Amino acid sequence: MNIMDFNMKKLAADAGTFLSRAVQFTEEKLGQAEKTELDAHLENLLSKAECTKIWTEKIMKQTEVLLQPNPNARIEEFVYEKLDRKAPSRINNPELLGQYMIDAGTEFGPGTAYGNALIKCGETQKRIGTADRELIQTSALNFLTPLRNFIEGDYKTIAKERKLLQNKRLDLDAAKTRLKKAKAAETRSSSEQELRITQSEFDRQAEITRLLLEGISSTHAHHLRCLNDFVEAQMTYYAQCYQYMLDLQKQLGSFPSSYLSNNNQTSGTPVPSSLANAVGSPAVASTSGIVITSPSNLNDLKESSGSRKARVLYDYDAANSTELSLLADEVITVFSVVGMDSDWLMGERGNQKGKVPITYLELLN
Repeated sequence: MNIMDFNMKKLAADAGTFLSRAVQFTEEKLGQAEKTELDAHLENLLSKAECTKIWTEKIMKQTEVLLQPNPNARIEEFVYEKLDRKAPSRINNPELLGQYMIDAGTEFGPGTAYGNALIKCGETQKRIGTADRELIQTSALNFLTPLRNFIEGDYKTIAKERKLLQNKRLDLDAAKTRLKKAKAAETRSSSEQELRITQSEFDRQAEITRLLLEGISSTHAHHLRCLNDFVEAQMTYYAQCYQYMLDLQKQLGSFPSSYLSNNNQTSGTPVPSSLANAVGSPAVASTSGIVITSPSNLNDLKESSGSRKARVLYDYDAANSTELSLLADEVITVFSVVGMDSDWLMGERGNQKGKVPITYLELLN
C-alpha cells in the first residue's frame, strides 16, 4: 500500500467517524437516541472549571481597565505583546500633570507663592506617576500574567481534552446504537467488539480529563497567592501616594477655601470666622510658613497717624470702587483712617488708593 492509498483510507475513516458522531449528536438533540451521562463528580469538576474560566477572564479584563483606563493604550500594548515587542514608554497622566505644574510654576516665578506651590505640587504628581508605573508593572507581573497563563494555557488544555471526551462519548453511544440494531450474529459480534473498544477509550479519556480538572483546586490556590500580591502592590501604592500628599500638605499648609477664590467677597470682612479666630490670638498666626500680621501691630498702626509698607499675602479682587485690588507678593503703602472698619486699612499703590482687608497683609519693618 502506498502513502496515497493510506491517506485516502484514513480520510475516509475520519469522514465516517465524523458522520457517525454528527448523526448521534443530532438524534440525541431530537430525543431519538440515548446519551451516556458523565458521573456527578466529573460534571461538578467541568462546571467548576468553566466557572473559573469565566470569572478569571472578567477579573483579568477589569484589572487591565483599572491599571490602564485608556482603551487605545491597552490595544497598543496588546498588539506589541502579540508581536513579542516591548511597547514604547509613555508618560502617564500624573507625570504629565506634574510637568505642566512645574513648567507653569517656573513661568510664574519660583520666588512667588503660587509659582513655588505649583512646583511643589508638580514634583509630588510626578512621584505619584512613578508609583503608578510601579503598580502597573508589579500587578502585571504578579497578578495579570498568572491569570492570563491559566486562560491561554491550562484552560485551553482542559478544553481540548473535554472536546476529546465529548467525541469519545459520541463514539461510545453510536457503538451502542449499532449494537442494538445488529441482527446477524456476525454483525453483532463485530458491534460488541467495537463497543468494548469505544468504552475503553471513553473511560481512559474520562480519567485524563478528570485528572486535569482536579488541578483547578491548585489553580485557585495559586491565584489566591497572586491576589495577595496584587493587594500588597495596591497597598504599597496607596501608602506611597498618601505619604507624598501628606508631605506636600505639610509644605503648603492648610489654607481656608475662601483664599482660593475672592471673586464673591463683599465689602464686609473678607475672611471667614475660622481665620478671624486664628488671627485674633495674641501671637502672630502662621499658615504654611506665611506670617499673618497680629492685631497688636495693626492696632499700633491704627493709633498712629503715619503709614507703613505691607506685603500682600494673597490676591484680592476689589468688590467695588472704594476697594483696592491686590496681587500676591506686591508691596503697598497702608495707613489708618479715622472711623474706618477695624478689619480694613487704606492702601495706596502709586496713584491708586482704596480699602484693603487687613488679613491679606503682612506689615514690613
